[in-house]
Amino acid sequence: MQDATKFWDKAAEKYSRSPIQDMASYEYTLGRTRSYLKKSDHVLEVGCGSGSTALLLSNSVAHITASDISGAMIGIAKTKALDEGIENVSFVASDMFNSNDIDGTYDVVLALNLLHLIDGPAAAIQRIGDLLSPGGYFISKTVCKPGKGAPLKYRLLLPLVPLMQWFGLAPFVNFMTPQVLEKHITGAGFKIIETGDHPAPSRYVVAQKLEV
Repeated sequence: MQDATKFWDKAAEKYSRSPIQDMASYEYTLGRTRSYLKKSDHVLEVGCGSGSTALLLSNSVAHITASDISGAMIGIAKTKALDEGIENVSFVASDMFNSNDIDGTYDVVLALNLLHLIDGPAAAIQRIGDLLSPGGYFISKTVCKPGKGAPLKYRLLLPLVPLMQWFGLAPFVNFMTPQVLEKHITGAGFKIIETGDHPAPSRYVVAQKLEV
């Protein structure tokens, strides 16, 4: 099984060209996310991929720092920003969970379709909390362990993931239940204020960092 950076570097071009599979759910969660943003906000997006979401949200905030472990993804994102003339998004190649090259304090941190790809999500959420201002929002969307109500394709995929990883066709995946995910979030000092499945098994969570 290859490491995550190599996997996503190799997948970047195909990933950037792939259409969103459930546009209605994507647009709904994008709208919910916008409802928590202010024009004065400084936002950090972790695991930004090829940058599409950061660029779509850029007109709702003062500045977005968008990071990803894949330099290839970041290269594509920078080209998109240049083509669209968007100047308030800074794209950074960084493994922020294993380095200190991203610091400062942010009003909002986004981790969209990321936490299930991290070995050690509890520590990652703690790190995110360290980068948030008190009262700031942590907004995440995480593919969780498919339950009985999840689409058949997810339930069929679950037993195939280890074999796909062996052949380098899938990255590391940690399928948590929504309950475990939310326990990690509250355990890191957050109050959960909104949840939803958009669609199941993708768990959307908005949490607020508690005031000290």
